[in-house]
Amino acid sequence: MTRWLSLVFAIGVLAVAATSLGIWPSAAESARVVPAPTADLPTGQATEVAVLAGGCFWGVQGVFQHVDGVTSAVSGYAGGDKSTADYNRVSSGRTGHAESVRITYDPSKVSYGRILQIYFSVAHDPTQLNRQGPDVGTQYRSTIFPQNDEQARVAKAYVDQLNQAQTFSAAVVTTIEPGKPFYAAEAYHQDYMTLNPSQPYIVFHDKPKLENLKRLFPQAWRAEPMLVSKTGVSN
Repeated sequence: MTRWLSLVFAIGVLAVAATSLGIWPSAAESARVVPAPTADLPTGQATEVAVLAGGCFWGVQGVFQHVDGVTSAVSGYAGGDKSTADYNRVSSGRTGHAESVRITYDPSKVSYGRILQIYFSVAHDPTQLNRQGPDVGTQYRSTIFPQNDEQARVAKAYVDQLNQAQTFSAAVVTTIEPGKPFYAAEAYHQDYMTLNPSQPYIVFHDKPKLENLKRLFPQAWRAEPMLVSKTGVSN
């Protein structure tokens, strides 16, 4: 664990240096509100689940834990087999998994479309292929894991909408991978942004995402995060 924490610290320091040199933009610089999807899901169900991947799961989880209407956000892995759903194997980039977040939400308060809009606007950069900032590999890819056919339809239509409108300066490379189970990550990855607010990686890559959420989506902002330590986790 000590070696792992040392690596995380080193990545954070390198990220700070690269950001200051302009090698890649900070989250605060790249965030903006993208157009809402023209298609969305009905709000009849009491509870819905979305699974999204957009780089390191610490930041994605942290963002959605602060979205009003989200009742749980759990870091984990999706895209590969259960037997390889652990951090060491996933970090090899050879398991098919992506670091992902399972978001449970109340569709009467926040729709699937709004969750996707926040995902594309502030949670990550959907134009980076198999990477996010300093994190490189297929385990950091931008991917939506639809939980049903309707989610797949909305997600595909939204990616097409953003690309056709040339919303970003480069193409959206987000993949849509239905039928892939989600597996919760190790306990030490849960609530990481909240529990480690001074860690360099968090300071320079993840905390700005929270500021962007609060600034760009004030109606969706919730000050008190829905932590896994309070909501629990299950596969």
